[in-house]
Amino acid sequence: MAIMRCIDVQPSNEMTVDEFKAWLRRFDADHDGRINQEELKEALHSLRVRFGWWKARQGMKEADCNHDGQIENAKEIEKLVNYAQKRLHMKIYQSDW
Repeated sequence: MAIMRCIDVQPSNEMTVDEFKAWLRRFDADHDGRINQEELKEALHSLRVRFGWWKARQGMKEADCNHDGQIENAKEIEKLVNYAQKRLHMKIYQSDW
């Protein structure tokens, strides 16, 4: 069962922005619709990203526009997507739908 969960959480190399958001929501531990640094760190650890704690901190610095410690709106999600593409080498693209 634990193996199935790991496979389920692991995103593919390429995904749409909507798939990225859905994957990230899986780590919203308190189900408030926002992602904090600890939740982002857990998401990065699921990808086996080295120094996930540091990269989560950097991602929050880059994406959290209002500095409230949460990624919560479309602008901040867009900045997090850009961070993931540039710094984590994820391939995230807009859906044509």
